[in-house]
Amino acid sequence: MGRKLKFNIFRYNPQDPDSVPHTDTFQLEETESMTLFIALTQIREEQDPSLQFDFCCRAGICGACAMIINGRPNLACKTLTDDLPAEITLMPLPIFKLIGDLSVDTGTWFREMNENVESWVHTSKTFDLEAEEERMDNSLAEEIYELERCVECGCCVAACGTANMREDFVGAVAMNRIARFMMDPRDQRTGSEYFEVIGTDEGIFGCMGLLGCEDVCPKQLPLQDQLGILRLKMGWSAIKHLFRIK
Repeated sequence: MGRKLKFNIFRYNPQDPDSVPHTDTFQLEETESMTLFIALTQIREEQDPSLQFDFCCRAGICGACAMIINGRPNLACKTLTDDLPAEITLMPLPIFKLIGDLSVDTGTWFREMNENVESWVHTSKTFDLEAEEERMDNSLAEEIYELERCVECGCCVAACGTANMREDFVGAVAMNRIARFMMDPRDQRTGSEYFEVIGTDEGIFGCMGLLGCEDVCPKQLPLQDQLGILRLKMGWSAIKHLFRIK
C-alpha cells in the first residue's frame, strides 16, 4: 500500500456571492508514479466533482496546470507526489485573475503582455506564400528555439517579487520574448526601438534580481541571463544614440 496523502486545497468561486475563500481537506492513497494531475483528477472524480483546476496536455507543454504547490509555483502534471511530503497544500497562482479554486486566467495576462511588448516579427517585407523560407544558421536557430521553449505557464510571473507588487511590470517572460526577437534576423527593429518597448522601470530596470523567475521555471530557461544580456544591449544602444555611433 502507498502512503496516505493529505491534500489541503484552496476553494473559492468568485462568481458565487455565498462562496468564501477557504481550504478543503482530502485524503488519498498514493499510487506508483502518481502526479498531482492524477491525484487531482482522482479527487474530482471520486470525492468532489465541483473541484476546479486546469489541464490540457498532461506533458508539461501547455502550461495550463500551473499552481502553487507547498508554497512554490510548478506544473501539476510534472510534479510527482513521491517528491512531496505526505501533506500537500495547493493554492492558485497569484497575480492572475481567479476563475475558481485552482483555476486562473493566464490567457488574458499573456495576451496583454504580448501586445505590450509587440511580440511578433517586425518586417517591411511582404509575405510571399510561394517563396522559400528564409534560412538562418543552425546555431542561431537553436539559440532562438531555446527561448521559444517557454510554455507561458505563469510560474515565473507568480514567483516574481516585482510582479507581485506592481501590475505594470512585464515580467521575465516578456523580456525572454524580446530577447528571442532581438536574435531573429528577420526582425528589423533597431536597438533604440527595442529600448522604447522594455527599457523602462516596467521592463528591464524594474527587476530586483531575486532570481525567483529562473528558480521556478519548469523549462529551466535562462531568464536571468537574458535579462543581463538585454541590459547590456540596451546600455550599448543608449551610448550609441548619445554619441551618435552607427
